[in-house]
Amino acid sequence: MDGHDQVRSVRWDRVIGAVRALGSVRGLRTWRWAWRRRRADALGLPRRGPERARVPGAAVRMEPQPGGGVIHFARSSLRVRVAAGGAVFCGWDGAAPEPSYALAGGCPEPDARAVLEPDTEGGWRVVAERVTVTVSRHGAVDVRTPGGVVLRRELPPRWWDRVPGEDGDMPGERPVDSRWVQRAEVAADARFFGLGGRSAGPRLRAGTYRLWNTDPGGAFVPGDDPLSVTMPVQFVVADAGTHLVFHDNSWDGAVTLREGVEGAGSGHDRPGCAELRMDGGPLRYWILVGTPARVLQCWTALTGAPALPPGWALGPQHARWGFGSQAEVRRVVSGYQERGLPLSAVHLDIDHFDGHRVFTVDRTAFPDLPGLARELRAEGVRLVSIVDPGVKAEPGNAVYEGGAAADAYVRDARGREVRGVVWPGEAVFPDFTDARVRKWWGGLYAERVAQGFSGVWHDMNEPVSFAAFGDPSLPRSARHALEGRGGDHREAHNVYGLAMARARYDGLLEQRPEERPFLFSRSGWVGMQRYGGTWSGDVATGWPGLRASLSLVLGMGLCGVPYSGPDVGGFSGVPSPELYLRWFQMAAFLPLFRTHSAMTAGRREPWEYGSEVLEHARAALLERVRLLPYFVTLAQLARLAGAPYVRPVWWHAPRDRKLRDCEDAFLLGDALLVAPVLEPGVTRRAVRLPRGRWYDTASGRAYDGPGQVLVDAPLSRIPVLARAGAVLPVAGADGATELEVWAPKPGRHGGGLVVPDAGDGWEVPEVERYETRLEDGRVVVERQGGGEVGYRVRVRGLPDGTS
Repeated sequence: MDGHDQVRSVRWDRVIGAVRALGSVRGLRTWRWAWRRRRADALGLPRRGPERARVPGAAVRMEPQPGGGVIHFARSSLRVRVAAGGAVFCGWDGAAPEPSYALAGGCPEPDARAVLEPDTEGGWRVVAERVTVTVSRHGAVDVRTPGGVVLRRELPPRWWDRVPGEDGDMPGERPVDSRWVQRAEVAADARFFGLGGRSAGPRLRAGTYRLWNTDPGGAFVPGDDPLSVTMPVQFVVADAGTHLVFHDNSWDGAVTLREGVEGAGSGHDRPGCAELRMDGGPLRYWILVGTPARVLQCWTALTGAPALPPGWALGPQHARWGFGSQAEVRRVVSGYQERGLPLSAVHLDIDHFDGHRVFTVDRTAFPDLPGLARELRAEGVRLVSIVDPGVKAEPGNAVYEGGAAADAYVRDARGREVRGVVWPGEAVFPDFTDARVRKWWGGLYAERVAQGFSGVWHDMNEPVSFAAFGDPSLPRSARHALEGRGGDHREAHNVYGLAMARARYDGLLEQRPEERPFLFSRSGWVGMQRYGGTWSGDVATGWPGLRASLSLVLGMGLCGVPYSGPDVGGFSGVPSPELYLRWFQMAAFLPLFRTHSAMTAGRREPWEYGSEVLEHARAALLERVRLLPYFVTLAQLARLAGAPYVRPVWWHAPRDRKLRDCEDAFLLGDALLVAPVLEPGVTRRAVRLPRGRWYDTASGRAYDGPGQVLVDAPLSRIPVLARAGAVLPVAGADGATELEVWAPKPGRHGGGLVVPDAGDGWEVPEVERYETRLEDGRVVVERQGGGEVGYRVRVRGLPDGTS
């Protein structure tokens, strides 16, 4: 068998698999679509042709500007600017900060005190309050701490420009953007995090990570890459300091990471390395330095504050692909109520649509959806609807015809509608990179509001088009508006989900201005937090999938998306009672707490797993409800300062190397350390503690960190430890908010922040600050700025139970 026969054999295997998975008609459509997409790209993409490598060359001159300036090299130029908040911008080949899908409110003002001046080593430097940037004569860029320690060294980039006038040129085509590569060096002890949602993490080991939002195909496990949310955001933690690097480029690319080695080769350190290769687009990036909290605060200022979820969206939520009918939804909700299980929302998947057509309802299965929504809302349960971008292309479909009349759909290089294959069959895809199309699409959500839905989750928005082989998305040659600049899917693909979320968010603001919109999305890009959150997507059922769920939540938080969570139990299969319970217990402490599964993966109601699981799941649900005031506070603090709800255990001690390598626990805000059980049969586990005193919230036993301790983890609960001196707002037995205070260590002070729940509108509540201290064996709680505490106070952690 020759190579071509082998390729054909693999293709037919995939075709057969697609037919089996999707049914014969749809499976054959995916085969035809894959070939159409390949043919469209062969005809519509510019040929690469001969290329010529280029480097910046020697510096020629410099041109001062506010906050920095432009350095001209023999074959390129570099713009360096330090913003007033300390963020550093670098742009090669004339690249400017805008236009950008990532930035919120435009480019920040330059630091008027930062000046580009000659450096003592023959290059140039910009000195600012929190960072110093030096540029060598050949284009290497060093980012240093105020003390002069190098945090990151960007080596001179290399481009591959197409040679003009050669056979690779096609008459009248737009020139292909240059491919480029840039390599950076970091400290030998540095650890990498970020890059969006990655299943193998949160610490990113040596390897190559692709930057192309991709549907993983129904079930992913640690190591599967890429997934639905990829971001060119590196969060780097080292002894010398923490920094974040964002390459503002939405094209396909790959990041190759290699951790350094200390003392390698005759006692010399081998630095860590991050190499970024992009298929096109601008070479421009931002660097932010400081503590982890300060870095994300600056990141939020640059890319936008996270959307604030309504209070009910912080409660327990239930979903399943395959509810099938209005009666089944009512049965599930009644099951929660009869068993005393809290529930805040039910999510309806594509089976509630009429023939999977978006913005429709199957009237046979759901004869009175608005009535059901009103009934459930009166009982404290909201309805949330799935929305996919693919619109069934058929005459008589009002959504399709409305979009066709508005010229709203993505077109190919010949000007024809791009037609892919998704759940309703042959479908077209709105071009959300066009403001006019976003306005039209946002107006369609009025139908969801009329049906009684309180929120939306976006799916299939990488975007996906089923394909028997190759990339399950639109042709790379497909044309997009890109805010009037024009371009193709190579540039638009990664921002497609982000732009769709913006359309929905803006539409809901018009239709329901008195309520904060609720949205989470499977796919997105930098800045998606402005419109909502995300979830894990189709994580595989199994213990590896449970571990991957935690990795994604931590990674997304470090990229500025604080609201996220997994499908409890995994999407693809039937979990064992133990696995389901451990997943449930972990998710009770994550921002988005939602069960969900495929229609073939069985039911996910807690009572389906036996009486013991039901009892322990009820305890987890009740603890989540008790902590709701704390989650409200964390949501408000994320909006104000960008700090994620869920944080790595090294958050306050990034120089602690053992904490940097800890991946099986997390901080929930400043007050709690959660240590989920990630393996079967575990009833006692090791927990790595940051510095300070920590209390086991179940037993009250105190442990002093830093160090590792063994803590009980019976099937009934997972270990949760509270920081000494912490102040947590919690719901009391009567539902009123009270303060749970954990006794400070003698001679130490503690404290915490409380943001009261101001409802689901737009009122901005006051941030209350509390201090705690131990006096004569009693805990004293005071509100900063004076005034009454205003809450019942319950003290825990004192040996004799006194307050």
